[in-house]
Amino acid sequence: MSNKKTDHPKGSKKLIGAWALYDWANSVYSLVISSAIFPIYYSQYVFSQTNSVEILNLDINKDTLISSVSALSFLLIAFLSPLLSGIADFIGNKKIFMKFFVYMGSLSCIGLYWFELETIEISLLFYTLGLIGFWGSLVYYNSYLTDITYPNQTNKVSAKGYTMGYIGSVILLLINLIMINFYETFGFESEIAAMKSSFAIVGIWWLAFSQYSFYHLPSGNKGVKVPKNIIWNGFKELKGVYKFIRTSKRFTRFLLAFFIFSFSLQTVLYIASYFGVSEIEWTSSSEQTSGLIISILLIQIVAIGGAYFFTKMAQKYGNILVLTFAIFLWGAVCLYAYFIKTPIQFYMIAGLVGLLMGGTQPVARATYSLFIPETKDTTSFFSFYDVTEKIGIVFGMIFYAAAAQITGSVRFSVIIFMFFFFMGALLLTRVPRIDKNKLA
Repeated sequence: MSNKKTDHPKGSKKLIGAWALYDWANSVYSLVISSAIFPIYYSQYVFSQTNSVEILNLDINKDTLISSVSALSFLLIAFLSPLLSGIADFIGNKKIFMKFFVYMGSLSCIGLYWFELETIEISLLFYTLGLIGFWGSLVYYNSYLTDITYPNQTNKVSAKGYTMGYIGSVILLLINLIMINFYETFGFESEIAAMKSSFAIVGIWWLAFSQYSFYHLPSGNKGVKVPKNIIWNGFKELKGVYKFIRTSKRFTRFLLAFFIFSFSLQTVLYIASYFGVSEIEWTSSSEQTSGLIISILLIQIVAIGGAYFFTKMAQKYGNILVLTFAIFLWGAVCLYAYFIKTPIQFYMIAGLVGLLMGGTQPVARATYSLFIPETKDTTSFFSFYDVTEKIGIVFGMIFYAAAAQITGSVRFSVIIFMFFFFMGALLLTRVPRIDKNKLA
């Protein structure tokens, strides 16, 4: 596709639509690969005959292996993204970096078609590069939000992006589930072959739909120039943004609260399936499998309504107040989850999680973007948001693993995260409010 600078003015429907479509393109990764089909393929088929594998003369448990690889990938993203963001802001072209991560991630998803125990090292490399590609591209994607919208549009546009992602990912997941359940009709030899093909389809979907976004999103303001001291200048760009954030109560207080509630949110979403497997009284293994898939779909569908409801509330009552309320409700949901045992109760929790996930994510992103001053350095600002989130995910995974090891219960871990949500809500009350006139 062309690298031409877009002719669309800031705030235009065409530009906003092109930006939101990237959520449609990439969200299939988070649902199909991270949450639904790949975890089942990994646990039930790749490791069907064993629970561990030998790597570098170490016998590693399958769950420890995938968790460790994921955590290391997040740490690598947290280390690289600020530096790359500084470079992107310095040369004035974030789209070229976004393309790099998209192509790397989508092609790696296609590579997951060959994920096998016999070639576990190269298989894990594809998994790692796919994860890095997905999360790395989001730094640049999120940073466009300030570039393409005026303050009174930001909440609605942020919600539109997430909503497009929820819809697109549900559509492809349903297609993949039909393909897997009726694999013979689609010409596949087995369920496994259909599952493996679904990973490749995710990569193709992500790669294909992102082209429309790349065509319409602006490249930047300066054009592409690569000086010899690009690393040093990227570092200086980042250092300047860091100084600004450090001296701003609004930024520092929000990022601290975001760190607390974000790692709690991401970890709760991560352990939801494990909670459903170990803590809910299913009548059979088939009911358990179908129940988990239904709950995942329910979360995504209800999230669409949550995004619009909480966005409207934010426009009316202010972002900080509504976000604080949403995080408090997360804590209440964790308390309720501690007592549930039946499938019906689990579906109710899934609906509540979907509502709050759909409301929290777009409002949090929009709130942070509204703090950013008039500047061209939007990518560097969002890299701090991204790093806070990624380190939080690593922290949350480690905290969950430790809590589960000590208590031996996923159920008790949920109670611990309830306290973190309440702490995050309390910290949000200390963040200076956004002037509602700015959103009018």
